Amino acid sequence: MKLAVTHETTYDYPSSVEAAQHLVYLTPRRTDAQQLLAHRLDIYPRPEQIHSSVDVFGNTRSFFALHLPHRQLRVVGISEVVTSASTLPENPVIWEQAREHFRYQAGAAFDPACEFTFASPMAPVHAEFAAYARASFAPGHRLLLCALDLMHRIYDDFSYESASTEVSTPALQALHQRQGVCQDFAHIFVACLRSMGLAARYVSGYLLTQPAPGTIKLRGSDASHAWGAVYLPVLPGNTTQPNATACWVDMDPTNDRAGWQSPGADYVTLAVGRDFSDVSPMRGVIHGGASHTLRVGVTVEPVA
Repeated sequence: MKLAVTHETTYDYPSSVEAAQHLVYLTPRRTDAQQLLAHRLDIYPRPEQIHSSVDVFGNTRSFFALHLPHRQLRVVGISEVVTSASTLPENPVIWEQAREHFRYQAGAAFDPACEFTFASPMAPVHAEFAAYARASFAPGHRLLLCALDLMHRIYDDFSYESASTEVSTPALQALHQRQGVCQDFAHIFVACLRSMGLAARYVSGYLLTQPAPGTIKLRGSDASHAWGAVYLPVLPGNTTQPNATACWVDMDPTNDRAGWQSPGADYVTLAVGRDFSDVSPMRGVIHGGASHTLRVGVTVEPVA
């Protein structure tokens, strides 16, 4: 599926901002399930300095600096991608074996995914997350099936309420109130897996939405989306499926969908990290401005 994505962020300031520095994550990733055809970043006013680099997680990030007074900042990321549907992998690893795989053992081979087993600012390791997750992790069951069951339960147990949380709402609070938005559900999913000793990461992106029957889809009416991913390792000595490969499986508890590297062809993967704080679409520091009004518009459309 070929998709065009426009992500527009506008800051209006009551008084002039004298200088600003910003970091944005608006470039979709290249994966086996997603091809990036084109991307550009339009910034108004034009920055004196801008450059892109790849962060430790393999995401493309762009830094820009403004050193002229401005009352408005508009940042528009325009991308075109080709996505493909994916199926669930054939990986037989048992969840207890995966947990032991990530425990420190002298002389054991290093697995880079182990960095996603530790607590992060917005997806902590906590006994309450483990208590909630435990019902999905029966002894001796495959990790993939356990993680899928956890995803199904979050989808069933939690209510999507757009005004019930904020960007900074702790995942533990969202767990208690049993409601939130996609960011909350992704953090809860990731925190539950980490609290069981497993590797999980946060994924930011977009989802192609369909207008209600009889209505026209409005440009800018879509929104950023978020989901989680669980890591399935391959253990030495596996004889049941010797050709199995280690992989990340994306799981979206907001919509109860899962797949290898992507929950579906209607998803666009933007960035991956430990949690939202690693991959927020835009953040920065300003001198002046006092306060601001923020407007965000996202459009995801199929391209013929």
